[in-house]
Amino acid sequence: MKIVELVEKARDTITVRRVYSEPYEHDGVTVITAAAVGGGGGVGSGKDEKGQEGEGGGFGVSGKPVGAYVIAGGQVSWRPAVDVNRLFTGLAAVTIAFLITRARVARARAKTDHG
Repeated sequence: MKIVELVEKARDTITVRRVYSEPYEHDGVTVITAAAVGGGGGVGSGKDEKGQEGEGGGFGVSGKPVGAYVIAGGQVSWRPAVDVNRLFTGLAAVTIAFLITRARVARARAKTDHG
């Protein structure tokens, strides 16, 4: 892929349509979903010892839902998306830290009681 083609593809990929969806209406309520979108890429070119030239590059995009705007009765509200995996990971980390701390405190108390 030529560098110019890669840049054109990247420009076409990163648009506001990747962040906000088309409005969805049902029973007088309009919902517009939103996502966090990020990407990166790189290009390069060069020559080898024989004078041959080459170029190349790559580009990647990722996204995750962050919430939705809900329009009902003339009022707009934001409804955040809940990332269950992130919530579970955070809860697991807190639980592990609690259990480790509890065990250390119990050992320290046992030493002071017997020593």
